[in-house]
Formats: sequence, C-alpha cells, structure tokens
Amino acid sequence: MDAIPPPVPAKAFPPTTRPRKRRSISSTRSVPRNHQRRPSTAGSVANSFVDPSTQQQQQPFDARYHRFRSPLHRLGHAPLLRVFVPSPEGNWLSDNNVIRCEEELRKAGIVHLLKTGDVVWDVAVGEEGNVGRLIWDGAYLIDLDYSYSLTGELPPYVDSLCFPPSYWHKVLRIAGNPICYLDIRPYSQEIAMNIALIQSRVQTETPQGHLHNVVRWIHRSSFQIRSETPLLPIQPNSTYHGRTPTIDAAWEGTVFIEAEGTNEGLEDLQARCGNTAQLVAPKPGVVVKKLPSAKGKTIFRMVRGSSRPGELWLRCVSEKERVL
Repeated sequence: MDAIPPPVPAKAFPPTTRPRKRRSISSTRSVPRNHQRRPSTAGSVANSFVDPSTQQQQQPFDARYHRFRSPLHRLGHAPLLRVFVPSPEGNWLSDNNVIRCEEELRKAGIVHLLKTGDVVWDVAVGEEGNVGRLIWDGAYLIDLDYSYSLTGELPPYVDSLCFPPSYWHKVLRIAGNPICYLDIRPYSQEIAMNIALIQSRVQTETPQGHLHNVVRWIHRSSFQIRSETPLLPIQPNSTYHGRTPTIDAAWEGTVFIEAEGTNEGLEDLQARCGNTAQLVAPKPGVVVKKLPSAKGKTIFRMVRGSSRPGELWLRCVSEKERVL
C-alpha cells in the first residue's frame, strides 16, 4: 500500500507584500447621460461659490454703501487726537501744560494737518467728562467753556454754522442738549415775519418722581438756511480746508427758535436779531425802548429730541442759566 505524501504547506506572504484587491475604474458603476441628479441640500464650498458676473447683476455695486470706516475717526465728526503730557497740578491744565501739548503736536509733525474745531485730548489727565480736552482754533489750543456747563462746552470762538450740528457728538461728552453759537442777524427780517406767541406743553418731574404736564407760553419763529451763504472768517489764522468758510450743508433747511413767552424773552430775541427788524409792531402812543444790538454770535441750545435732518430746533439761553 502506497504511503500518502504529506501535504505541502502553503507559502506565506509577508505582511508588506500581501496582495490587495483593487477595483478598476471600469468596474465602477457609470451614470447614464440622461440621468438628472437632484441638487443636494447640504451646504458646501462649491455650492456657496457665486459667479462674480452673476453677483454683480443680482446686487449692483453702489459707491454710496462703500463708506470709510476707522476706529480713530468717523466721517462727519471731529477727530480726537491724543497726547500724553502729565499734569502735576491736577485735572485742570495750566498754560505750561497746554504749551507742552502743542509741542507734542509739532513733534508728531501734524500741525499743518489740523483744522479749526479739532479736539486734542491729554490722556494723562484722566477720562472723566471732558477733562483734558482742548479745541484747536486754527493756531493754538484753547480750553472748553464752562460758563453754562460743569462738564465743558464748545467755546464761543468757534462758529457752529461752519460745522455739522453733530460734529462734536460723542467727541465732547455733553449731557443733554449741546450749546451752539450762531449769528442770526442776517435772518432778522424772516424771524420777524414768522414770530408767534404759542402755548407749549412739557413734562416735568417732581421730587417725588411724578410727572406733570405744564403749560407754558413761548415765542417761536423760524427761518431758512442755505448752505451756499458765505461767512466771514472767525480768526485771521483760521483754516477751513483752504477756502472761505461757508455754512455747512447739514444746516440747510428750516431752523426753529424758541424764547421765553415773557417780555424779557422777547427783548432777548430782539437783541439777538439786532435793530434791523422789529419783532412786534409798536402800539400807538407807546415808546419802544431801543435795545443794544447783537455784536455777533449769540448762545443757543440745540434741542436734540425735536431736531431731525432738514429741521433744527434751537432754544435761546438766558443769563440766568449761567453756572460760572
């Protein structure tokens, strides 16, 4: 009987040379040409891509929406320049500190770029209110005016008509209605034609926290401002972009003026307009007292709650509101 030979052991393949099953390209399932694939609802980079030509047709580019943005300056507002000059005398800057602030501006080489109305802030003094803030008048730095406000307001050396009404908004920290200086003598005839004595209702808060409607009499008038009207320079060294200063376009529209509904309030408004126009016709047999005419700009408060583009409301500021 023949012996059965032992089985031959299979040759083992090393792990690195183990054959792998490969799938050829021809073995993949082909998609017929007439098959339309449904669009996928999942987002992808390819689906988010839009052809620039198609996007331009859908959303045409408008240069008005491409606005300048900067964390240091806002268009239509005063720039706030920062210097660091320690003040050993406290929050109030002395004359020597103001001169040192001007020297810092000269060292930075930006004096020729400054315009009237720019705000310079000495950050070494502090951040409370308008402490350390100065106004450039075209040649020197001047302090804010504290006659009618404890936090500081725009000084009378700057003509408010040359700048937008909101030019110093959020640059000078003002609580309530800001102060502005205007010369209304060129509009005295129009103010005299539109003046009227009317009743106004305002809400006042009592010390107990209750609100009451109070009826008061006021003298109200209005006039039109056109931006192409030229103005005389405020200072001989003042620069307004190298041209004769004119009324800013933001003031163009109707301006309403309110004064107290008393004889004193009417006399104050008459003095602001000058003696070129009588606000009220004199009665027969009554001698009209000649009031001193205004010599230039007078002080008003801009009523923010009532003002809107093309319609500005001003209130006459009397001497009894003076703080200092």
